[in-house]
Amino acid sequence: MSRLLFLLLCASALLASSMASAAIVEHSFHVKNLTLRRLCSEQVITAVNGSLPGPTLRVREGDTLVVHVFNESPYNITIHWHGIFQKLSGWADGPNMVTQCPIIPGSSYTYRFKVIKQEGTLWWHAHVSTLRATVYGALIIRPRSGHSYPFPKPDKEVPILLGEWWNANVIDVENQALATGGAPNNSNAYTINGRPGDLYPCSQNQTYTLKVENGKTYLLRIINAALNNQLFFKIANHKMTVVSIDASYTQPYITDVVVTGPGMTTDVLITADQPVGSYYMAASPYASAPGVPFDNTTTRGILIYEGSTAPLLLCL
Repeated sequence: MSRLLFLLLCASALLASSMASAAIVEHSFHVKNLTLRRLCSEQVITAVNGSLPGPTLRVREGDTLVVHVFNESPYNITIHWHGIFQKLSGWADGPNMVTQCPIIPGSSYTYRFKVIKQEGTLWWHAHVSTLRATVYGALIIRPRSGHSYPFPKPDKEVPILLGEWWNANVIDVENQALATGGAPNNSNAYTINGRPGDLYPCSQNQTYTLKVENGKTYLLRIINAALNNQLFFKIANHKMTVVSIDASYTQPYITDVVVTGPGMTTDVLITADQPVGSYYMAASPYASAPGVPFDNTTTRGILIYEGSTAPLLLCL
Protein backbone atom coordinates (compact mmCIF):
# COMPACT_ATOMS: atom_id res chain seq x y z
CA MET A 1 0.00 0.00 0.00
CA SER A 2 2.84 2.38 0.85
CA ARG A 3 4.46 1.66 -2.52
CA LEU A 4 1.21 2.53 -4.33
CA LEU A 5 0.93 5.76 -2.34
CA PHE A 6 4.53 6.63 -3.22
CA LEU A 7 3.86 6.10 -6.94
CA LEU A 8 0.72 8.22 -6.79
CA LEU A 9 2.60 11.03 -5.06
CA CYS A 10 5.35 10.87 -7.68
CA ALA A 11 2.79 10.98 -10.50
CA SER A 12 1.04 13.94 -8.88
CA ALA A 13 4.34 15.78 -8.51
CA LEU A 14 5.23 15.21 -12.17
CA LEU A 15 1.79 16.36 -13.30
CA ALA A 16 2.01 19.46 -11.12
CA SER A 17 5.46 20.22 -12.49
CA SER A 18 4.25 19.85 -16.07
CA MET A 19 1.23 22.06 -15.47
CA ALA A 20 3.34 24.69 -13.72
CA SER A 21 5.64 25.00 -16.72
CA ALA A 22 2.74 25.50 -19.15
CA ALA A 23 0.58 28.57 -19.69
CA ILE A 24 -2.52 29.74 -21.53
CA VAL A 25 -1.49 32.29 -24.18
CA GLU A 26 -4.41 34.36 -25.42
CA HIS A 27 -4.66 36.72 -28.42
CA SER A 28 -7.35 38.49 -30.44
CA PHE A 29 -7.28 38.76 -34.24
CA HIS A 30 -9.32 41.56 -35.84
CA VAL A 31 -9.54 40.78 -39.56
CA LYS A 32 -10.46 43.85 -41.57
CA ASN A 33 -9.62 45.96 -44.61
CA LEU A 34 -6.32 47.85 -44.59
CA THR A 35 -5.09 50.39 -47.14
CA LEU A 36 -1.36 50.22 -47.88
CA ARG A 37 0.80 52.07 -50.37
CA ARG A 38 3.12 49.76 -52.30
CA LEU A 39 4.70 49.97 -55.76
CA CYS A 40 3.52 53.53 -56.48
CA SER A 41 -0.16 53.08 -55.63
CA GLU A 42 -2.57 52.38 -52.80
CA GLN A 43 -4.22 49.01 -52.45
CA VAL A 44 -6.91 47.74 -50.07
CA ILE A 45 -5.98 44.38 -48.58
CA THR A 46 -7.39 42.10 -45.89
CA ALA A 47 -5.10 42.01 -42.85
CA VAL A 48 -5.00 41.12 -39.16
CA ASN A 49 -4.73 43.83 -36.49
CA GLY A 50 -3.83 46.48 -39.07
CA SER A 51 -0.45 45.10 -40.13
CA LEU A 52 1.27 43.12 -42.89
CA PRO A 53 2.46 40.60 -41.86
CA GLY A 54 0.06 40.05 -38.98
CA PRO A 55 1.09 39.67 -35.32
CA THR A 56 3.82 37.25 -34.28
CA LEU A 57 2.56 34.71 -31.75
CA ARG A 58 5.05 33.42 -29.17
CA VAL A 59 4.41 30.35 -27.04
CA ARG A 60 6.38 27.67 -25.23
CA GLU A 61 6.12 23.95 -25.80
CA GLY A 62 3.27 22.68 -23.65
CA ASP A 63 1.35 25.96 -23.69
CA THR A 64 -2.28 26.26 -24.75
CA LEU A 65 -2.87 28.87 -27.45
CA VAL A 66 -6.25 30.63 -27.55
CA VAL A 67 -6.98 33.01 -30.44
CA HIS A 68 -10.26 34.91 -30.77
CA VAL A 69 -10.86 35.78 -34.43
CA PHE A 70 -13.26 38.64 -35.18
CA ASN A 71 -14.13 38.83 -38.87
CA GLU A 72 -14.64 42.51 -39.71
CA SER A 73 -13.74 41.98 -43.38
CA PRO A 74 -16.17 41.55 -46.31
CA TYR A 75 -15.01 37.96 -46.89
CA ASN A 76 -15.40 34.57 -45.26
CA ILE A 77 -12.28 33.66 -43.28
CA THR A 78 -10.64 30.82 -41.38
CA ILE A 79 -7.16 30.64 -39.83
CA HIS A 80 -4.90 27.62 -40.29
CA TRP A 81 -2.04 26.91 -37.86
CA HIS A 82 0.43 25.61 -40.40
CA GLY A 83 2.38 22.62 -39.09
CA ILE A 84 0.77 22.32 -35.66
CA PHE A 85 0.12 18.67 -34.81
CA GLN A 86 -3.39 19.37 -33.41
CA LYS A 87 -3.46 16.34 -31.15
CA LEU A 88 -7.05 15.89 -29.92
CA SER A 89 -7.91 19.33 -31.35
CA GLY A 90 -8.45 18.68 -35.05
CA TRP A 91 -11.45 21.03 -35.08
CA ALA A 92 -9.01 23.90 -34.45
CA ASP A 93 -6.92 23.19 -37.58
CA GLY A 94 -8.73 25.77 -39.71
CA PRO A 95 -9.14 24.48 -43.31
CA ASN A 96 -12.33 25.99 -44.70
CA MET A 97 -15.17 23.46 -45.15
CA VAL A 98 -12.92 20.64 -43.91
CA THR A 99 -12.60 21.06 -40.16
CA GLN A 100 -14.93 24.05 -39.82
CA CYS A 101 -17.40 26.27 -41.58
CA PRO A 102 -16.00 29.69 -42.51
CA ILE A 103 -16.23 32.62 -40.14
CA ILE A 104 -18.68 34.81 -42.00
CA PRO A 105 -18.39 38.62 -42.02
CA GLY A 106 -19.54 40.12 -38.74
CA SER A 107 -19.05 36.93 -36.71
CA SER A 108 -16.26 35.45 -34.60
CA TYR A 109 -14.67 32.13 -33.70
CA THR A 110 -12.21 31.02 -31.01
CA TYR A 111 -9.37 28.62 -31.76
CA ARG A 112 -7.94 26.71 -28.81
CA PHE A 113 -5.23 24.04 -28.96
CA LYS A 114 -2.21 22.79 -27.05
CA VAL A 115 1.30 22.92 -28.52
CA ILE A 116 2.73 19.46 -27.86
CA LYS A 117 6.25 18.20 -28.57
CA GLN A 118 7.10 20.89 -31.11
CA GLU A 119 9.74 23.62 -30.91
CA GLY A 120 10.90 26.09 -33.52
CA THR A 121 9.15 28.19 -36.14
CA LEU A 122 5.74 27.65 -37.72
CA TRP A 123 3.21 30.16 -39.01
CA TRP A 124 -0.49 30.90 -39.34
CA HIS A 125 -2.45 32.03 -42.38
CA ALA A 126 -5.92 32.36 -43.84
CA HIS A 127 -7.33 29.15 -45.31
CA VAL A 128 -10.03 30.61 -47.54
CA SER A 129 -9.31 31.48 -51.15
CA THR A 130 -6.12 33.48 -51.80
CA LEU A 131 -6.48 35.56 -48.64
CA ARG A 132 -3.39 33.91 -47.22
CA ALA A 133 -1.43 36.27 -49.50
CA THR A 134 -2.07 39.01 -46.92
CA VAL A 135 -3.46 37.25 -43.85
CA TYR A 136 -0.46 35.54 -42.26
CA GLY A 137 2.09 35.77 -39.47
CA ALA A 138 4.75 33.88 -37.50
CA LEU A 139 4.09 31.30 -34.78
CA ILE A 140 7.21 30.86 -32.62
CA ILE A 141 7.49 27.93 -30.22
CA ARG A 142 10.26 28.18 -27.63
CA PRO A 143 11.31 25.38 -25.27
CA ARG A 144 9.27 25.12 -22.11
CA SER A 145 10.53 26.91 -19.00
CA GLY A 146 13.68 25.30 -17.62
CA HIS A 147 14.68 23.83 -21.00
CA SER A 148 17.06 25.29 -23.58
CA TYR A 149 17.80 25.23 -27.30
CA PRO A 150 20.10 22.44 -28.53
CA PHE A 151 22.43 25.18 -29.83
CA PRO A 152 24.02 28.29 -28.26
CA LYS A 153 21.38 30.78 -27.19
CA PRO A 154 21.24 33.69 -29.66
CA ASP A 155 21.40 37.31 -28.57
CA LYS A 156 18.20 38.08 -30.47
CA GLU A 157 15.52 36.32 -32.50
CA VAL A 158 14.11 37.86 -35.69
CA PRO A 159 11.19 36.59 -37.83
CA ILE A 160 11.85 36.93 -41.57
CA LEU A 161 8.61 36.42 -43.50
CA LEU A 162 8.97 36.15 -47.27
CA GLY A 163 5.73 37.02 -49.06
CA GLU A 164 4.20 38.35 -52.25
CA TRP A 165 2.37 41.50 -53.30
CA TRP A 166 -0.28 42.07 -55.97
CA ASN A 167 -1.30 45.46 -57.35
CA ALA A 168 -4.87 44.15 -57.13
CA ASN A 169 -7.37 42.64 -54.76
CA VAL A 170 -6.20 39.02 -54.38
CA ILE A 171 -9.81 37.78 -54.34
CA ASP A 172 -10.40 39.48 -57.71
CA VAL A 173 -7.20 37.89 -59.05
CA GLU A 174 -8.47 34.44 -58.13
CA ASN A 175 -12.01 35.06 -59.41
CA GLN A 176 -10.67 36.25 -62.76
CA ALA A 177 -8.61 33.07 -63.08
CA LEU A 178 -11.62 30.90 -62.24
CA ALA A 179 -13.77 32.75 -64.77
CA THR A 180 -11.25 32.33 -67.61
CA GLY A 181 -10.03 28.86 -66.68
CA GLY A 182 -6.44 30.05 -66.55
CA ALA A 183 -3.84 30.46 -63.84
CA PRO A 184 -3.99 33.51 -61.54
CA ASN A 185 -1.92 36.52 -62.54
CA ASN A 186 1.60 36.47 -61.17
CA SER A 187 2.39 38.70 -58.22
CA ASN A 188 3.99 42.09 -58.84
CA ALA A 189 6.64 41.77 -56.15
CA TYR A 190 8.10 39.62 -53.42
CA THR A 191 8.42 41.05 -49.92
CA ILE A 192 10.51 40.72 -46.78
CA ASN A 193 8.34 41.35 -43.72
CA GLY A 194 5.75 43.04 -45.92
CA ARG A 195 8.21 45.36 -47.73
CA PRO A 196 9.19 44.90 -51.39
CA GLY A 197 12.61 46.55 -51.27
CA ASP A 198 14.51 49.03 -53.41
CA LEU A 199 14.61 47.05 -56.67
CA TYR A 200 10.92 47.74 -57.26
CA PRO A 201 9.35 51.03 -58.42
CA CYS A 202 8.63 53.64 -55.71
CA SER A 203 10.06 51.32 -53.05
CA GLN A 204 13.27 52.98 -51.92
CA ASN A 205 11.58 53.69 -48.59
CA GLN A 206 9.82 50.32 -48.54
CA THR A 207 12.91 48.27 -47.69
CA TYR A 208 13.13 46.06 -44.62
CA THR A 209 16.17 46.80 -42.42
CA LEU A 210 17.69 44.65 -39.70
CA LYS A 211 20.07 46.38 -37.29
CA VAL A 212 22.78 44.20 -35.73
CA GLU A 213 25.66 44.65 -33.28
CA ASN A 214 29.15 43.48 -34.08
CA GLY A 215 29.95 40.13 -32.46
CA LYS A 216 26.38 39.20 -31.58
CA THR A 217 24.51 36.14 -32.88
CA TYR A 218 20.99 36.28 -34.29
CA LEU A 219 18.41 33.54 -34.83
CA LEU A 220 16.57 34.31 -38.06
CA ARG A 221 13.25 32.50 -38.29
CA ILE A 222 12.67 32.39 -42.06
CA ILE A 223 9.13 31.68 -43.29
CA ASN A 224 8.14 31.26 -46.93
CA ALA A 225 4.63 32.75 -47.07
CA ALA A 226 4.59 32.98 -50.88
CA LEU A 227 1.63 31.24 -52.50
CA ASN A 228 3.44 28.85 -54.83
CA ASN A 229 7.10 29.66 -55.33
CA GLN A 230 10.24 28.32 -53.76
CA LEU A 231 12.51 31.15 -52.63
CA PHE A 232 16.26 31.39 -52.20
CA PHE A 233 17.43 33.60 -49.30
CA LYS A 234 20.93 35.01 -48.82
CA ILE A 235 22.76 37.72 -46.87
CA ALA A 236 25.84 39.23 -48.50
CA ASN A 237 29.19 38.14 -46.96
CA HIS A 238 27.53 36.19 -44.13
CA LYS A 239 27.33 32.48 -43.41
CA MET A 240 24.20 30.92 -41.93
CA THR A 241 23.99 27.87 -39.67
CA VAL A 242 20.76 25.95 -40.24
CA VAL A 243 19.47 24.59 -36.90
CA SER A 244 15.79 23.79 -37.49
CA ILE A 245 13.31 23.15 -40.30
CA ASP A 246 9.53 23.21 -39.86
CA ALA A 247 9.74 23.24 -36.05
CA SER A 248 12.06 20.23 -35.98
CA TYR A 249 15.71 20.51 -34.95
CA THR A 250 18.23 19.30 -37.50
CA GLN A 251 21.92 18.50 -37.49
CA PRO A 252 23.43 22.00 -37.81
CA TYR A 253 25.18 22.80 -41.06
CA ILE A 254 26.74 25.95 -42.48
CA THR A 255 25.67 27.49 -45.78
CA ASP A 256 25.57 30.88 -47.47
CA VAL A 257 22.10 30.38 -49.01
CA VAL A 258 18.90 28.60 -48.00
CA VAL A 259 15.94 27.61 -50.14
CA THR A 260 12.42 27.32 -48.74
CA GLY A 261 9.31 25.91 -50.34
CA PRO A 262 5.85 27.49 -49.93
CA GLY A 263 4.75 27.12 -46.32
CA MET A 264 8.19 25.96 -45.19
CA THR A 265 10.20 27.46 -42.32
CA THR A 266 13.95 27.43 -41.72
CA ASP A 267 15.76 28.65 -38.60
CA VAL A 268 19.32 29.88 -39.07
CA LEU A 269 21.97 31.43 -36.84
CA ILE A 270 24.08 34.28 -38.18
CA THR A 271 26.89 36.06 -36.39
CA ALA A 272 27.60 39.73 -37.08
CA ASP A 273 31.30 39.09 -37.73
CA GLN A 274 31.92 41.20 -40.81
CA PRO A 275 33.39 44.72 -41.08
CA VAL A 276 30.96 47.37 -39.87
CA GLY A 277 28.80 48.41 -42.79
CA SER A 278 25.56 47.64 -44.62
CA TYR A 279 24.86 44.35 -46.38
CA TYR A 280 22.01 43.38 -48.67
CA MET A 281 19.78 40.42 -47.91
CA ALA A 282 17.69 39.08 -50.78
CA ALA A 283 15.09 36.52 -51.76
CA SER A 284 14.47 35.36 -55.31
CA PRO A 285 12.31 32.58 -56.77
CA TYR A 286 13.08 29.19 -58.26
CA ALA A 287 10.67 27.58 -60.70
CA SER A 288 11.44 24.47 -62.75
CA ALA A 289 8.28 23.92 -64.80
CA PRO A 290 9.10 24.75 -68.46
CA GLY A 291 6.94 27.36 -70.14
CA VAL A 292 5.08 28.34 -66.97
CA PRO A 293 5.39 32.07 -66.26
CA PHE A 294 6.23 33.24 -62.75
CA ASP A 295 7.23 36.42 -60.95
CA ASN A 296 10.97 36.33 -61.68
CA THR A 297 11.95 39.33 -59.54
CA THR A 298 13.99 39.83 -56.38
CA THR A 299 13.15 41.45 -53.06
CA ARG A 300 15.91 43.02 -50.99
CA GLY A 301 16.35 44.09 -47.40
CA ILE A 302 19.38 45.55 -45.63
CA LEU A 303 21.40 44.27 -42.68
CA ILE A 304 22.98 47.29 -40.98
CA TYR A 305 25.74 47.12 -38.38
CA GLU A 306 25.45 49.45 -35.40
CA GLY A 307 27.86 52.33 -35.94
CA SER A 308 27.75 52.07 -39.71
CA THR A 309 28.00 55.47 -41.38
CA ALA A 310 29.10 54.46 -44.89
CA PRO A 311 26.33 54.56 -47.51
CA LEU A 312 28.07 51.79 -49.47
CA LEU A 313 26.07 48.55 -49.58
CA LEU A 314 27.86 45.25 -50.09
CA CYS A 315 26.02 43.34 -52.78
CA LEU A 316 25.30 39.63 -53.02
